[in-house]
Amino acid sequence: MKYEAYADVKFNADYNKFDFISEGCNGKIPKQVQILPMPIPNVYNLSFGDIKENGELDDLTISNNGDRNKILATIVKVVVEYSYRFPDRYIFFQGSTEQRTRLYRIAVSLNLDELSEIFEIYADITGNLDLVIFQKGLNIKAFVIKRKIIKFVI
Repeated sequence: MKYEAYADVKFNADYNKFDFISEGCNGKIPKQVQILPMPIPNVYNLSFGDIKENGELDDLTISNNGDRNKILATIVKVVVEYSYRFPDRYIFFQGSTEQRTRLYRIAVSLNLDELSEIFEIYADITGNLDLVIFQKGLNIKAFVIKRKIIKFVI
């Protein structure tokens, strides 16, 4: 992405939880990206949010810390690293609200050329995993992405 990402992202041993600190006008806020299996084989759900004091992920809080683009770039950085390690996995994500899904659609649209070099990007247009190739302007319910695997024929 065209934005700076947080450099200090820590991951757990299972490589499915990634922690970083958002730093902005409201102070330091712990954030986490989780990538966990779904009931569908080889599909993993990406969730993101603030870490509550009890350690649980809160994907509904709006922190308004003034670093939205840096956070989105950090999530992309996590997905790039994760998909490098697990290139055959599909990653499903959607916002916890319609507004957040719209934000993700805008972010993907603005960075589509760059993201398309790395990922196959699909849009769920019905909420029933009816997938189409993502295009700008689609009204979507969720995304499914997979790292492109380039094969050379010699």
